[in-house]
Amino acid sequence: MQESVSTTSSTQESLNKEMKAASRVTIIGMILDAVLGVIKVIGGALFNSQALFVDGIHSFTDVASDLVVLGVMRISRQEPDEDHPYGHQRIETFGTLLLGSILIAVGAALAWENILRLMEGGISQVPGWPVLVAAAVSVAGKEWIYHYTRHVGKAIRSDLIIANAWHSRTDAFSSIVVLLSTVGAMMGWEWLDVLAAVVIALIIIHIGWKFTWDSVKELVDTGLSREDTEKLKAIARETDGVRNVHELRTRRMGHDILLDVHLVVRPDISVSEGHQIGMQVVSGMREELDNIRDINFHIDAENDEEQTPTSERLPSRKEIRQALSERIGELPSHSRLRLHYLKNKVHLELFFDTPDKSGSMTSEQIHEALEAYPWFGSVRIWVGEA
Repeated sequence: MQESVSTTSSTQESLNKEMKAASRVTIIGMILDAVLGVIKVIGGALFNSQALFVDGIHSFTDVASDLVVLGVMRISRQEPDEDHPYGHQRIETFGTLLLGSILIAVGAALAWENILRLMEGGISQVPGWPVLVAAAVSVAGKEWIYHYTRHVGKAIRSDLIIANAWHSRTDAFSSIVVLLSTVGAMMGWEWLDVLAAVVIALIIIHIGWKFTWDSVKELVDTGLSREDTEKLKAIARETDGVRNVHELRTRRMGHDILLDVHLVVRPDISVSEGHQIGMQVVSGMREELDNIRDINFHIDAENDEEQTPTSERLPSRKEIRQALSERIGELPSHSRLRLHYLKNKVHLELFFDTPDKSGSMTSEQIHEALEAYPWFGSVRIWVGEA
């Protein structure tokens, strides 16, 4: 028995609110990035600071990434549709991948250019004091926008917005490097300014690689950590009625988690009881991880990992009734037949309301009639029980 329990992480109204919040914080950050980028590029060019100039380019990459975020968030926050029943969160993952790739490319180009300058030598220009002011303003501005953006990203559960927040913080880190290198260059180590430019470029590459690799892992359906997986298995095993959990598969889609779990229960319980046990497992797992979007649970009567799975070629109810009819005659209309498919055998249970309604039919009679069939396992007759 297989059941799928899905929950929409938010209604369309809340999705729209999330998109508006993401757009607002991104636009604010984009304006700040553009202003700082202009200040740092012009300041670096006028006051002989290659590090500040590269830091300005870094700010302009933030502007580009903000544009990517605005476009991606508008699409990824659409409600599920016929073509995308699980939603559009993977578009957000792709946007994060694109953002990381941009950072790697820009960082590599800037690093190579400044490494060549270091190798050529002859660096004699000393940065002016306005470079220190521009760097300090950048540190304060980018640290503020980092905390604001990260807060919004966590509130709307968006990895892309959180990634963009960390991108903003790299600008603050790089501006600190500019401050230190400028002080060093003013003290006579002029080459520190170019070296700082290389360091800033490497920071950009590092952050870009992290975004890219995390996105790739999600796109290839990398599961949850071993620790989280074991927690979920423990919750299932501790649920009343569950004998074992022999398979649990997990994957991410944006911030949401999708699960497939196989639960081993007693083979003689009803379908409705098996479903209820599965629902209790679902409830426990959602209490542990609130971002689980969809749980597909399969109720098993036996552990398929410890033995050969029951064959799908075993006879159906119709075929078994036909075999009984050929061997011992038609079953009374008031009888009830219950089938158990276990260990590649079919075990039968026959129910009669009263002894007189069972006629002369005995379990020994049915056993002799069916024992020649390779699929037959056992038979039991119950009188006066449902």
